[in-house]
Amino acid sequence: MDFALSEEQRMLQDSISGYLEGGSSLECVRQVAEGGGVRADDVWQELAGLGVHGVLIDEDYGGVGLGHLEAALIAEALGATTTPVPYVASSIMAPTAIAAAGSSEQKESWLPRIAAGEIVVGVGVTEQIGRRESDGITSAGGNLTGKAMFVLDGAEADAYLIASDDGAMHMVDSGEVERQRLKTIDRTRTVAEVTLNGAKADTLSGSTTSREALLATIDVGRLILAADTLGAAQTMLDKAIDYAKERRQFNRVIGSFQAVKHMCAEMAAELEPCRSMIWYAAHAYGAIPEEGRAMACHAKAHLAEVGQFVARKSTEVHGGMGITDLLGLHYWFKRIGFNRQLLGAPELVREEAAKAQGWI
Repeated sequence: MDFALSEEQRMLQDSISGYLEGGSSLECVRQVAEGGGVRADDVWQELAGLGVHGVLIDEDYGGVGLGHLEAALIAEALGATTTPVPYVASSIMAPTAIAAAGSSEQKESWLPRIAAGEIVVGVGVTEQIGRRESDGITSAGGNLTGKAMFVLDGAEADAYLIASDDGAMHMVDSGEVERQRLKTIDRTRTVAEVTLNGAKADTLSGSTTSREALLATIDVGRLILAADTLGAAQTMLDKAIDYAKERRQFNRVIGSFQAVKHMCAEMAAELEPCRSMIWYAAHAYGAIPEEGRAMACHAKAHLAEVGQFVARKSTEVHGGMGITDLLGLHYWFKRIGFNRQLLGAPELVREEAAKAQGWI
């Protein structure tokens, strides 16, 4: 049995990575992050042409109709370059929710525009994972009231997918809400606080009787965040190795010192098994549904821990240069740290995995 990527999957990965190496350069990332922007518009449009925004959307609705493994490969490439464009919420979570719970009319209305990159959809589901007592969203008569915190890709979204306290999901036009961009450590992506005061909502019809569509939306978001962390951590490892081959002390490159060799080897040993874990979790989500939720949670939790380890060790290999803006290592460091907390920290996600497997 062949457990490797198919030729088509390798071609997809190579084409996305090949473009991002030049299109999403460190200078591009720095310009968006330090300039207070929400995305790199030229990169966003180019990714739309490559079909990235419609990776999980059926061809009938203008997408490319690929699977979760392909979506994870794209996320890995985006994480490797800390590309400052919406993806996890607008291109993955929102289409998942609409495809799972939307009516035919709702799919026709939203999915083609998402696939074409015409709109960005922010996703507010964090109140379903953990929220303050004063926050939350209530639904009554087709209107939403309340406050959604940490809405992903939400700073300048054209529409929002908001989950209410009863587990139903609703599409809301941006003109119906008040939003405020929240400042986080990761400036390559945006989150927002969205306030709704009787906002008119288009409720996804299939989400009113079951929470399965909501849970699937959160699960796939966790899987994609784990893949993003994998890409970011791999880049930090590669940068540490390259730096160790060039930096000289005592007339020797520091990579010749045993302590530095051990640090790089330890990072590689921790990170390499994560790739097959992500691949299996993404494959299982579509092919082995009974394992999908548990594997998505395990992948998210494990990559959060390994990513944090690699980020710290890579910075240590770089020494004082590792914390300077010149190398830009902090963009990957912060992205990994932000991914760790989004949609649940490792402890919470492991508890959900245990519940999914019937242990608690």
